[in-house]
Amino acid sequence: MKFGPLVGSIDEGTSSARFILFKAGTDEIVCYHQLNVPSIYPKEGWVEQDPVLIIDIVEKCIEGALQKLKSLGGDIKDIKAIGITNQRESTVVWDKNTGKPYHNAIIWLDMRTSSTVDYLLQKIPNHSKNINYLKPLCGLPLSPYFSALKLRWLKDNVPRVSQAMDLGNLLFGTIDSWLIWNLTGGTKGGVHITDVTNASRTMLMNIETLEWDKHLLKFFELPINILPDIRSSSEIYGYIKLNSLSDIPICGCLGDQQAALIGQSCFQSGQAKATYGTGCFLLYNTGNAIINSQCGLLTTVGYQLGKDANPVYALEGSVAIAGAAFGWLKDNMSLIEDLNDIEALAEEANDSNDVYFVPAFSGLYAPYWDQEARGIIVGLTEDVHKEHIVRATIEAVCFQVRDILEAMKKDCGIPITKLKVDGGVTTNKLLLQIQADLIGFEVVSASIRETTALGVALAAYRAITGDKKLDLKSSVSNQASFKPKTNENERDMRYSKWKMAIERSLGWDTSKPDGSRLII
Repeated sequence: MKFGPLVGSIDEGTSSARFILFKAGTDEIVCYHQLNVPSIYPKEGWVEQDPVLIIDIVEKCIEGALQKLKSLGGDIKDIKAIGITNQRESTVVWDKNTGKPYHNAIIWLDMRTSSTVDYLLQKIPNHSKNINYLKPLCGLPLSPYFSALKLRWLKDNVPRVSQAMDLGNLLFGTIDSWLIWNLTGGTKGGVHITDVTNASRTMLMNIETLEWDKHLLKFFELPINILPDIRSSSEIYGYIKLNSLSDIPICGCLGDQQAALIGQSCFQSGQAKATYGTGCFLLYNTGNAIINSQCGLLTTVGYQLGKDANPVYALEGSVAIAGAAFGWLKDNMSLIEDLNDIEALAEEANDSNDVYFVPAFSGLYAPYWDQEARGIIVGLTEDVHKEHIVRATIEAVCFQVRDILEAMKKDCGIPITKLKVDGGVTTNKLLLQIQADLIGFEVVSASIRETTALGVALAAYRAITGDKKLDLKSSVSNQASFKPKTNENERDMRYSKWKMAIERSLGWDTSKPDGSRLII
């Protein structure tokens, strides 16, 4: 069977990796192969993955998809380009001479660097503990979330990492850099690059110049020679050296949330999307304008489609615990036997019986940025049953999304009238209806779940066409639309109680010597 030109997407996420083949320039999936990526939990709050295993899994996903393509009568020669999209902020350090990692990858939601944050806060003039001190340069607050903190922790706590830095043998990268370096040859000429979207999540790139910033490097006490070159999101970086895909260009690279922004066709300023997965991430396109949030949001690069293209910026709000909360119900609390049971069980209750759950297992991200916050369940009475707890968990995800939308409205002054959504959790239709009820406007679900992979496939295809005017608007259609069924008074009343629950969760961990809180 002749499919015509194809574009492959390597989508390496927190819990799984997949290789997806799209008909070039469309959202039509020809075939794919997906495998789970296991995480390692050495201590409470620590999350790691084996970088070598990540590469192995990605290669197996590629081979699996190619076998399916052959079984469909397709031809590998039709694959014209490869894009890579990845879990962001996750940090890998490796030996440039041997290719061996010096440590497991520290994953984005790892919280071990809280002590590193405390140390670095002491370097701020007047000891103000102002986590926004570096925001004018990088657009980000000082938080355990970002790559520079993880890299600094490795330098301070793993002797062979600091030694390799001193000797000039160490390379640093987020998952995209690690994949591209290995797939383009590794020790035999591998390309050490990242794109602007991933670089904008490190706290080391200047948000205006799109270059590594000497002031930021000095603050974190990190050498520039270990960092990858920063490139646009759509250009040829190098060529794959795997036998099965030999000499096919890797020419698209985007952090997963920015890739979903493209996959959801959010090309106009004021458009927003939310991706619900392990966490939940909202991006609001601000065009070529850099908006410095006053409400706890991040300023990030949305994409840069070509070397000479102007960067498009976005405001982002990140929820650490979304789908992960459902896993907690199953694995830690045994309230459900199967994640597929969540929607049906929650529907057994008409409401949450006034129960509110703040899943701040390791602090809260936007717009609170409180690493001392901890999870709480409030409003319990003897009439509460497990279905109420499950429903409150669904509502917790939706309330956190409203928190971020409220902040976006304050920062930009223009209320969002439609929220585009994607990600694995959006198979839960009850969640999407509750989301619409709690924000008061339409929620639109994409026709395909793989908008992240689609976004980078479109970017990769653009790079090989050479047509700067190529219309990147995908053919994503609306699978389902959810409109609010509640009135304004009801949603605001419930939201006020959520804010009461949030207030009780803040500053809960007082184990620090001075019990200090961070200043937003």
